[in-house]
Amino acid sequence: MIPIAKPLIGQEEINGVVSVLQSGTLAEGPRVKEFEEAFASYTGVKHAIAVNSGTAALHVALLAKGIGKGDEVIVPPFTFIATANAVLFAGAKPVFADVEPGTYNIDPEKIKEKITKHTKAIIPVDLYGQAAAMDTIMDLARDHQLSVIEDACQAHGASLNGRKCGSFDAGCFSFYPTKNMTTSEGGMITSDDKEFDARARMIRSHGSKIRYYHEMLGFNLRMTDISAAIGLAQLRKIEEYNEKRIANATRLNQQLQGLNGIVTPHVLPGHRHVFHQYTLRITPDFHLSRDEVIKKLGDAGIGSAVYYPVPIHQQQLYQELGYTDSCPVSEMLAKQVISLPVHPSVTPEEIDFIADTIRRL
Repeated sequence: MIPIAKPLIGQEEINGVVSVLQSGTLAEGPRVKEFEEAFASYTGVKHAIAVNSGTAALHVALLAKGIGKGDEVIVPPFTFIATANAVLFAGAKPVFADVEPGTYNIDPEKIKEKITKHTKAIIPVDLYGQAAAMDTIMDLARDHQLSVIEDACQAHGASLNGRKCGSFDAGCFSFYPTKNMTTSEGGMITSDDKEFDARARMIRSHGSKIRYYHEMLGFNLRMTDISAAIGLAQLRKIEEYNEKRIANATRLNQQLQGLNGIVTPHVLPGHRHVFHQYTLRITPDFHLSRDEVIKKLGDAGIGSAVYYPVPIHQQQLYQELGYTDSCPVSEMLAKQVISLPVHPSVTPEEIDFIADTIRRL
């Protein structure tokens, strides 16, 4: 079976973990600080704050921006539920703006329609590894005096016109095992704002700058040195990993473009898409349903997955909260998308086999 995702853990990661275990400093310590500094440098920002998940990164960033009860935050409905749930965690209200059919990222025109006097922030998602329309979104935010918290959890190393994802205002990353790089579990918040950085650091650690002296309500959302050791080794490999993803996606695109009923990923000019997921659309013109395609791929030994089968506004939680939004593009995508393996472990020969299998279907 060619799996849809496969974490790559080598001897460097193992050695790093063993070194931490032998040091006796297992919780947040010098490796976390080193990882923060290295990731900030890689992303092109002044500050990076390591936390224990991508969800925690979003939650902390919202609180550090002062988002709370009575505030509205505009989010896309076609993404992982944590993007919207983090807004609920902060006591604010997620407001859904539909996505673009070509990129699957939040549509700036739809954002405009959703801005009210209660809007305090926008969370664009760099879905599947391609930057959202960040330049346009930042202009909108400036015009309306809004914060931007970029959900770059799938976009380590992706860029727009040479500027890395996570460097536009506040950025949030996930290091879950299936991401382009991992720390097993973990997350990172990036920014150039010194005051935001200071608030976020207190929030992640019991509201404290100095141990046992607490200035505000905070949480225990710290990263361990064990995770940071893995992250440091992975960060040294991320460009190699991303280039393999891009090469695999390009090879697959070349072989699948033009097939009736198949819509291949569209990479916009000026964008570096790092293909956390390579996502097709199976349209009604294809003679098999999306679910039939998944089954036949599985029978052939090819893993696949649907990210995401239910838009957030249609999830049971949000239905019970009273959401009745209509987001037709997101609803269409949820019925048509299918992701195929392009991670660094997939060989060119396996890419050809995947393409041949789909052509035969």
